[in-house]
Amino acid sequence: MDTQAVEDARRWLAEDGVTQVGDDEWTDCETADGRLTANDVAHAWAGLAFTDERLDMAGRLRLAFGLLDLLEVYRVPSEIHFADRGPDGPLPPEVLWDGYRRRLEAPRAAEAVTYSLWVDWFEDRSTSATAFAEVLGHDIDRLLTGAPDALLRRARRVLECSGPVPWPAKETAYGTAARLPVLHTAIFKGLLSGPAPAGSGPGAPRCPPRRRTVRTRSWPSSVRRPRCGRPAGGRGRRPDS
Repeated sequence: MDTQAVEDARRWLAEDGVTQVGDDEWTDCETADGRLTANDVAHAWAGLAFTDERLDMAGRLRLAFGLLDLLEVYRVPSEIHFADRGPDGPLPPEVLWDGYRRRLEAPRAAEAVTYSLWVDWFEDRSTSATAFAEVLGHDIDRLLTGAPDALLRRARRVLECSGPVPWPAKETAYGTAARLPVLHTAIFKGLLSGPAPAGSGPGAPRCPPRRRTVRTRSWPSSVRRPRCGRPAGGRGRRPDS
């Protein structure tokens, strides 16, 4: 977890009157019952990180990663994927893949991150090879030279969800990883895994994956469209409800 990114995300939400009041309990200025879950917050605000006119695209992406660290739900990386593949994409690749690698290396389980790799990046044949190379393939030889625990964690997590990646894109990485007994279970899980069914899989998230071709903003039924705390001329217009 990037502590600074989390604090930046928390302040960004607070500008709209969204604050955390308990474990997976949030409040805003207008919701009828006064309480939101992290998933509610992600549905309502994660995509808006990419409309903040005060930030360049790299800053918006870092903000989104901060929201991911803060909320820990799949909706946030799904918005990152959509922003990369959408009309304003691609996102800055250095920031994008560094953000994924750092979270894959963290001691804390990265369920929303690995699920995002599985259903968004690895299942898409136009991104699977690049994504796999960026999160593991380029560093695979380092596994044989006294790899630190962080790299081994990343390798294990990537291999476990790499089923949809075409074999030519992962053959070398699998062969290298097979030389390390500590990664044999991860390889086995990767070989057994395949295309991800909606709402299931390793670390199934609290939000099922979405398939969209047109950008829309969907607001959970429990959440009223937020209107408070918006600096004038700050982040761009919210889409009409």
